Amino acid sequence: MTDRLKSGASKKPPLKKIDGGNAAEQKPLPTGAAARMNARVVLALALLALALWTAAGFLPALIWAAILATSLWPAYIKFATRITSSPSSPAALVFTLVVALILFTPMSLAIYQIAQQGDLLVGWLKRAGESGIDVPDWLARLPIAAESLQQWWRSNLSDPKAATEWLKSINADNASDLFRTFGGQLLHRLFLLFFSLVALFVLLRNGRSIAGRVLETCDRLFGEAGEGLAEKMVDAVRGTVNGTVLVAAGEGLLIGVGYLVAGVPQAIVFTILTTAFAMLPFGAWLAFTTAALVLVSGGGSGLAAAGVFIWGAIVMFAGDHFVWPTLVGDSARLPFLFAFIGIFGGLAAFGLLGLFLGPVIMSALLVVWREWIFRPVTHGKAG
Repeated sequence: MTDRLKSGASKKPPLKKIDGGNAAEQKPLPTGAAARMNARVVLALALLALALWTAAGFLPALIWAAILATSLWPAYIKFATRITSSPSSPAALVFTLVVALILFTPMSLAIYQIAQQGDLLVGWLKRAGESGIDVPDWLARLPIAAESLQQWWRSNLSDPKAATEWLKSINADNASDLFRTFGGQLLHRLFLLFFSLVALFVLLRNGRSIAGRVLETCDRLFGEAGEGLAEKMVDAVRGTVNGTVLVAAGEGLLIGVGYLVAGVPQAIVFTILTTAFAMLPFGAWLAFTTAALVLVSGGGSGLAAAGVFIWGAIVMFAGDHFVWPTLVGDSARLPFLFAFIGIFGGLAAFGLLGLFLGPVIMSALLVVWREWIFRPVTHGKAG
């Protein structure tokens, strides 16, 4: 039996006849190191492309979670050390809930204020269609374009017929479609926010292992310079977030002082909203413009309302164009011009995410330029 197996194993496979009967052995597949590496790279790129295509709808939420986890990691380590003596799942869960509370509080205040004014708007539209609306007293106190606005109000809203015709120009079906679209978008954004918080919890819980994997991958792909690039990008993210929060807090407090001096109703609430919206592009402008309109419509002075708007514009212009790029540049070790281009160019290219991606891209570019291309060459001294 053993002899038959050996004799069978020693037999060579039959030769195939190719090209008119010429015998040739079948060539084996290329199994060299270079061929295997190329196959692995192709497979990895294909899987990465499929993964990105599959998760395309969730990429913005994942990027936000990564930005939050990177910027909040030092604070989370201190928090976890005091709560559970080391990073753990309970500490990550509690910290994520705190972050969610901080994020949801300004949005809840804004939605509450809008809902409070909804009944007033409905009543105002009803009166406009039935008997017209007289020109309000505060319109005459506006420091700019008061006469033109009064004339437009008399022509379109004071006369019931004109008011009815003007209201008919607002298509109810279009308004209904607008509200349905807004509601759908709001639910979608809330779901993405919830997903971002779940991703944040996962990143905080497994932060050390994920960071180790990322550094190991950078080291294998780019060598020691890859780890330096990753560290610089982390510094850029933290610098951008810290600079944004500090500048928004300073702008909100300074504009809040203007609210108190001018006598804006609910000045504390408007200060909180202004601070929160100052982290968004043109968000604070909407906040203090609304505060000025509320002040003048509530019987306040038109000059005081104009002062609120002008003071807010001065604070925002100085903060956004000088203080913010300087803070971000210093924290991320970026020159002022690169920080300015990264912030505003990122906003133009990527939207709100570009606020953070722009400085990171500029920081990575500077690292590649300084340390990879123009790394100084040190010559050993001759012994």
